Amino acid sequence: MSRDLNRRVFLGASAAAASGMALASPAVAAPAAAAAGKSASRSGPAPKVPDVEVRRAARQDPTEATLAEAVVLMRHGKLTSAKLTQAYLDRIAEYGAVYQAYAEVTGDAALTAARRADRTHSAGLLHGIPLCIKDNFFTAGVPTRANSYIFEDFVPTEDATAWARLKKAGGILLGKGQMGPLATTRATTPNGTITTVNAWTPDDITTDPGGSSTGPACAVAGRLASSSIGTQTGGSIVLPSNRQNMTGLKPTMGRVSLHGVIPLSYTRDHPGPIARDALDAAIMLQVLAGSDPLDPRTQGLPGAPDYIRAATPVVQRGKVRMRRATKVGVPADFLASQKALRSAFLERLDSISGITLVDVAYPDDWDLLTGPFNNGRLVERAEPFRHWLQNDPAKFGVSLITWVQGLMLSGDEYLTAQRAKNHLMQEMLTGVLAKCDVVLQTGPAPFDLLGLPEIGFPIGFDAGLPAGAILGGQPYEEDRLLEVVAAYQAVTDWHTRRPADPSAKPSSAAGKISSLRAATATARPRLTPEQVAAASA
Repeated sequence: MSRDLNRRVFLGASAAAASGMALASPAVAAPAAAAAGKSASRSGPAPKVPDVEVRRAARQDPTEATLAEAVVLMRHGKLTSAKLTQAYLDRIAEYGAVYQAYAEVTGDAALTAARRADRTHSAGLLHGIPLCIKDNFFTAGVPTRANSYIFEDFVPTEDATAWARLKKAGGILLGKGQMGPLATTRATTPNGTITTVNAWTPDDITTDPGGSSTGPACAVAGRLASSSIGTQTGGSIVLPSNRQNMTGLKPTMGRVSLHGVIPLSYTRDHPGPIARDALDAAIMLQVLAGSDPLDPRTQGLPGAPDYIRAATPVVQRGKVRMRRATKVGVPADFLASQKALRSAFLERLDSISGITLVDVAYPDDWDLLTGPFNNGRLVERAEPFRHWLQNDPAKFGVSLITWVQGLMLSGDEYLTAQRAKNHLMQEMLTGVLAKCDVVLQTGPAPFDLLGLPEIGFPIGFDAGLPAGAILGGQPYEEDRLLEVVAAYQAVTDWHTRRPADPSAKPSSAAGKISSLRAATATARPRLTPEQVAAASA
């Protein structure tokens, strides 16, 4: 499908969602089974995980393997799902109470599913692969709390469409990833006590791990899961990925169903993978993407391409080249911080055949459009939770302030914010993105605000901590983003670096409990409501 037609479809879908023509996303789910496993139509052979070369470290320790490496090892009889699942559960038992990446661990069920997978043969892309699922995705029979007093006793009877698709493709649930209260900030308990750490500094709780998909990112970075899925409303996929050396992909709005996901903002919530590299993210997205009759935002969109092919590097005469010639936009402020590291990144990117760097400029009213008008999202936050705001606001815990702010915004302020969003959309599509295929960013805005796709990926280390870049793209062109990142990762090894294990190990009894919500290795600080409001998505 042409880029112009993609844009027309995207603008129409965005307008429908903003106007309420697409029905509001409830905090309860209808059956998702009918949608599970369905994907957008695609011509050609079914995508397949390629026979990638498995690194020595992955052969020696299955928790070191990427998702793709694990698939290849199992394909050739060198690894079983049960062995891989047990290896992750062993690490969870040993380090789980330090990382606190999980809100709930489903160890017994995971092992049962893994042994069943080893006895069967399946063409599913994720056959036997253990996964971490963010705790705002409905999981039948497993608590879905969203780190909230509102849902503290909630056990869904149905799966979210996203999880249903992953499970149908052979994915195994290791547990539910810890998150910020109702997806507003870094992972804490509902009263603000910090839980999940940055996997690179497990003994220093003050290091920002990114939010709110903190747990899913930490689980993969700390080798407690093969891959994971999170949600993004204000950077909560790409930022945890940048800060924990992961590759996180936020698709275009509607590319992945939100049905059965506890909402934060109807026009800005996006599910997507947090993985170890571009290929792993592509495999996850290949399963997740597609139309869902239970989510109108997914319907009538361009068909999903072969993401796995896009994320498979092209090597010609021993050199990596782009699958398609691609112009990468570089805004003037990209080198305003981490100049040496980002300059080295640009130099390496520019050396890849088929990539052309071009200068781009943001509109003059950029700060206004991506700043004050962004508060329009708070109205969407308050709308599905009005009942609790009116009857028991204490259930919002430490995140109450921004929900009340959503009630306080007037109708004219919300309309003004929507007009500002439309203006920003015009500036991006006919301005910045008219000059390039993809554009580098210094933060998640405006691509999460507008519903455009973006990907966060590692580019080095700054003061010993992971540093990443964020690349934004055209509507429904996640494959182009994957092509660029896959090519870059083929000529660098930042994405293969893993953090050291925690130095302080909690007792094995603490690590083996089924719920890690209350487990703490040491006393942990609490965020104040004001801090949560300031950092809120």
